Amino acid sequence: MHVFSNFVRVSAVLVALSGCEIAFADEPWIDEIRFGASGSIQSDHLYESGIFTSTTVFTDPFGNNDAQGALENILHPRLHTGVIYSLDGNANQLYAGFDWQAHIGSRFFLNAGIGGSFHSGDLKPDGTDGPKLGTRLLFHEFLAAGVDINKHWRVLGTVEHSSNANIVNANDGLSYAGISIGYKF
Repeated sequence: MHVFSNFVRVSAVLVALSGCEIAFADEPWIDEIRFGASGSIQSDHLYESGIFTSTTVFTDPFGNNDAQGALENILHPRLHTGVIYSLDGNANQLYAGFDWQAHIGSRFFLNAGIGGSFHSGDLKPDGTDGPKLGTRLLFHEFLAAGVDINKHWRVLGTVEHSSNANIVNANDGLSYAGISIGYKF
């Protein structure tokens, strides 16, 4: 329960930070905030039971929202930071990185991101089930496909993966699929 209360605190801080747009009259500091729920998509002994909740805050310091064309989009990523919390006591993660959006028509879009994460999971094989991750710091990437409901609200299907890219022998990784609801400022 202590870890859950910490997740609630971190989420509350991230949501409170979204109010920082008031201090920046011309541009909101926070571009988007997402709340999601996902489940492990790993199999057999690597599967993690339960639901994983997530909160992610996106900023747009490089002008991704104003980018014209693919090259400009690539050269102007957004920044993101977030938390994944296991409701079943499995690995939790804090993550940050860069992400890019590509709109398909007026309402549909794709979103991809890369970065790093810090996790609370098992490091070395110990005879128990669940992924063994080798290092506390992992690479983190995600893919999402979504639809803009209106000017502010969006719904996304997501896939996320974190691993150490075989830097050390234990590299089972963490993989999830789920849904998110986003609010664009």
